[in-house]
Amino acid sequence: MEIILLERIEKLGQMGDTVRVKDGYARNFLLPQKKALLATSENKTRFETEKEALQRINDDKRGIAESAAKLLNGKDFILIRQAGDTMQLFGSVTARDISTSISETGVSVKRQQIKLDIPIKTLGLHNVSIVLHPEVIISVKINVARSKEEAEIQIKGGTVTSELENEKQNNIVDKEIFDNEQIAADAEEKLSDNQNLDQNENKINVNGAQEESISETDGAPSQTHDPK
Repeated sequence: MEIILLERIEKLGQMGDTVRVKDGYARNFLLPQKKALLATSENKTRFETEKEALQRINDDKRGIAESAAKLLNGKDFILIRQAGDTMQLFGSVTARDISTSISETGVSVKRQQIKLDIPIKTLGLHNVSIVLHPEVIISVKINVARSKEEAEIQIKGGTVTSELENEKQNNIVDKEIFDNEQIAADAEEKLSDNQNLDQNENKINVNGAQEESISETDGAPSQTHDPK
């Protein structure tokens, strides 16, 4: 189907361009949203007549979008959600959720303006594009966390560790402590054994010396005084 664009459409063209698109795309989206006209002779004449007025309307809308862009572009928006140990959300963050969060700042953004191919299903920072106007597209950061404290860590560039990862890390640390204690215990036991061995050797040496002394005494000839 051939149509006349009434505004800039990404990957299609600028306002006033005549392009050919699939029938379903034109009937289900472009025509109902008043983003295009059927490229009939009558509509071509109509567009040329209204072109300047349409351009002024477009400029006004772009100006409003640019003002909103200054307030939103690059901003962080925190969404608190529950999640499991694997960082997976119990549910998801949708375009509607993001729209609601942004609109709380006083800047109205429709969910249709948020470019989110699939819902967000994990914790962390997610860059999301927002089409404020066909010629004004910005990016915001969606900070999905389990608490405000966790969100602050993510904003500062820190890594959020899951409870499972914490448990694994604790197990590693415990094992290291256990191994060190075991090494210390083994060393202490070995030292004690060496001390006991030295004591036993000393006892043997002492006893041996005593036995030798007794043996020499027994073997010596007895001296008797012969009275004169």
